[in-house]
Amino acid sequence: MSKALDGVRILDFTHVQSGPTCTQLLAWFGADVIKVERAGAGDITREQLRDIPDVDSLYFTMLNHNKRSVTIDTKNPEGKQVLEALIQKCDVLVENFAPGALDRMGFTWERIQELNPRMVVASVKGFGPGPYEDCKVYENVAQCAGGAASTTGFDDGPPVVTGAQIGDSGTGLHLALGIVTALYQRTHTGRGQRVLAAMQDGVLNLCRVKLRDQQRLERTGTMKEYPQYPNGQFGEAVPRAGNASGGGQPGWILKCKGWETDPNAYIYFITQAPVWAKICNVIGKEEWATDPDYATPAARLPHLKDIFAEIERWTMTKTKFEAMQILNRYDIPCGPILSMKEIAEEPSLRKTGTIVEVDHPTRGKYLTVGNPIKLSDSPTEVTRSPLLGEHTDEVMAELGYSPEQISALRTAGAI
Repeated sequence: MSKALDGVRILDFTHVQSGPTCTQLLAWFGADVIKVERAGAGDITREQLRDIPDVDSLYFTMLNHNKRSVTIDTKNPEGKQVLEALIQKCDVLVENFAPGALDRMGFTWERIQELNPRMVVASVKGFGPGPYEDCKVYENVAQCAGGAASTTGFDDGPPVVTGAQIGDSGTGLHLALGIVTALYQRTHTGRGQRVLAAMQDGVLNLCRVKLRDQQRLERTGTMKEYPQYPNGQFGEAVPRAGNASGGGQPGWILKCKGWETDPNAYIYFITQAPVWAKICNVIGKEEWATDPDYATPAARLPHLKDIFAEIERWTMTKTKFEAMQILNRYDIPCGPILSMKEIAEEPSLRKTGTIVEVDHPTRGKYLTVGNPIKLSDSPTEVTRSPLLGEHTDEVMAELGYSPEQISALRTAGAI
């Protein structure tokens, strides 16, 4: 069966996480991703957070599946000629260098257009045009600048960053969509274009409900679904809301049986209005279904703290999985707090390809995250990440270089 992006060739200048997330996703959909790395070193994450000496780290392997690796000295004049040949043969160039780095290499947008007018040039940057455009940005910086940290955590504590990599991987996902969109437009115009995904912009896009709430707060001075209501105080900006759901259906994380020793013995519980009567029956508070102080969503808002405390008295008598089984029987929305150990061992995630076991020639077998997007006509096969420079000769031959020319380039240090 063919792949969705068969025939698309990606020149991958990315490193660390944001760019490799993007290019790995494109590779999973069938694009031929050629990762350009520095000879002898490669992507810095090959050696970061190593758990096995002198072996590519999990940080690298889990972000670079289904790719080919070539090593080129971009400062060598002959190496630069190889890059020009690659630009002429590829459809997309993806980079997440510091601002201006590609220009300093001699590959300005104008030069790339001369070499290949159909080329799509896609970039991850920390910020878009503005006062911070030249600032260096990493994951947690993006979370803070994009509005996530100020709205995460509890009201009586500091801002908190999330363990989800919404700055790096989140921006990589945004960039992948931009690339596919640009390729589609090229089928009509015949022209390439530049695609920019700024990390601040990507995080903000994922925080849009908080921008919604900022405007609600400015108009009303309060937000009744937040835990600060009715006894707390609201300031000028959206406050941190703890584990509140952030929507019209109040939710909270509640203890389950075993919480004293298991840090993940918790369940997320949503008091959805249509099943309120069922919730009351399950927890043994049938009278709440008709009590004027609890019968309607509006009436319940001032009492949410007490309501969740009562529900927690029930959940603490059940394991998170027992509670979920009972609640799902009544269509009460809930979800267990799953640890990474539990996720790694979940059979259903293995079956769907969301968790995949991969065999690596030096590392051996390891678990990785598979393609989160499933296409019925383009199934994903996750193959291992490349060794440093593993495909240099192969790619050079595809560019038309003879074995003698490849040997000469290697002698010259260009590859």
